[in-house]
Amino acid sequence: MNKNSKVLALKYRPQTFDDLIGQEVVSETIINSIKANKVPNAYLFTGIRGIGKTTIARIVAKSLNCSNGIENKCKVKCNNCEAITNSNHIDVLEMDAASKTGVDDVRDLIEFSRYGPTSSKYKIFIIDEVHMLSKQAFNALLKTLEEPPEYLKFIFATTEIKKIPITVVSRCQRFDLSRIKSIELFEFIKKIKEKENGKATDEALKLIVKISEGSVRDALSLLDRALLSIDGEKELDLNTAQKIFGYFDKSQLIDLFDLVLKGDQNKVIKNYRKIYDQGIEPKVFINDFLEILYYFKNINSLTLEGTNFSLNDEEFDEIKKKSENIDNETLILFWQFTIKTLGELDIVSNQHLSIEMFLLRLIHLVDFKPKNNVNDENFKIDIEDNDKKQISPKIINKETINQIKNVSQEKKIKPQSQIETKVTNEIVIRSLNELIDICSSKKEMKLKYELEKNVNLVKFENGRIEISFNDGLDKNFVKDLSSKLLEWTNQRWIISFSKNQGEISIKDKEKNEKKKLVEDAKKSALYKTMLDYFPDAELIDIKSSKEDDS
Repeated sequence: MNKNSKVLALKYRPQTFDDLIGQEVVSETIINSIKANKVPNAYLFTGIRGIGKTTIARIVAKSLNCSNGIENKCKVKCNNCEAITNSNHIDVLEMDAASKTGVDDVRDLIEFSRYGPTSSKYKIFIIDEVHMLSKQAFNALLKTLEEPPEYLKFIFATTEIKKIPITVVSRCQRFDLSRIKSIELFEFIKKIKEKENGKATDEALKLIVKISEGSVRDALSLLDRALLSIDGEKELDLNTAQKIFGYFDKSQLIDLFDLVLKGDQNKVIKNYRKIYDQGIEPKVFINDFLEILYYFKNINSLTLEGTNFSLNDEEFDEIKKKSENIDNETLILFWQFTIKTLGELDIVSNQHLSIEMFLLRLIHLVDFKPKNNVNDENFKIDIEDNDKKQISPKIINKETINQIKNVSQEKKIKPQSQIETKVTNEIVIRSLNELIDICSSKKEMKLKYELEKNVNLVKFENGRIEISFNDGLDKNFVKDLSSKLLEWTNQRWIISFSKNQGEISIKDKEKNEKKKLVEDAKKSALYKTMLDYFPDAELIDIKSSKEDDS
């Protein structure tokens, strides 16, 4: 067969350690062990598909049996290296465990290992997808694997390391091959494109890199397909590549997400149908939607290169700008709901309709979520009498919103069997700190935690507590606190939410005070003197003498 007729993944398969990309640490370790003549009984290579497990196994076999030695790197191919490359070396047996899984196959292997190498230094068994071997087959291998003859070496490759018994793994020198970094893979396929005289834009190549997910074989297969899909004179651009691979422009998804937040149902459905008409699969759409959610949530901690070519410059800047107006609660809620929808697609016959309903439900989720932003008209929910059995909204001033008198404070008609709130000795509470002390003495630890951690106090008066809205506050806080205050003080208390920011929580105050103490201590002469003696020391905490006495 003409060499040029080979597919790119085989044509440009690495033949030496120098040809490998992205596995420098693994290569250096193996080369050093061979140079030092400290070759392990068995190698185990694990990682995702297409990153070079079998390729490295063959390179190791060539390095061990090369007639010219590893130092020469076999620039002029010897008979051993050429035979191993062509998979017809008499002393290097390559076996696919997926087709030979039984104990009898392994016994034949062990029987064959009794005889020394014919024309090379080592007899080498390369077993691909070794996790497919049966339990009995692994057991048969154990003894030979641990104490093989000096001339015998094993090289295993697998994509699923967890399926291999730990007794086997512990007898091997294990190498975890990492995904190839996007920039390295991009440079690699760009060189291949130039060698093949192909015409493709950098943006099209970056799309190939993104789809391949760090797999060199996938990237070369996609490049092969892309170059064959266009005429010799044309250049493969991003739009053509998206049509070939069934991917769509991320900017369409960003616009769709923006329309969801704005609540424009008609445009959301219209835009999704445009994407669907491009041939996008519903599951691919959901996974890309999750990716966009991730970028909206974490865009401030990412760089353009850190997105692995998923976004171009314009899309990156657009997400960064729009993310400023989206709160984290919405994004986390969307993420959870999208994950749930991904599971629903498996049980729905028409996945396309399911995606449309998913987008409409997202729009309603935005409206459902409680918001911090308050318009000029503020409402007070005031339940004066349980007999009315209705909630009447009343306009109040801008200082206080959503003032709630808990229903548990009002007189209720209860069955005799129901336990009524008991009023204990009346207690006078004059401040938030006194309230926290009482919660502590009454063993109300949950209320105490909420008051210290999640309450930002605006105002504290007799019979009235005003706090600012806090996302971390327990949803039953108002109800529980009102009930306890009525029980302890024999008085109805109003717990209201204000749009004013309020004080920071008690826990945050304590943290700030502790931080200031540490900073002040670091400026002291004593601390500087201590650093002269212990330069690696770090001041973590400060305790007062009173705390030590206690």
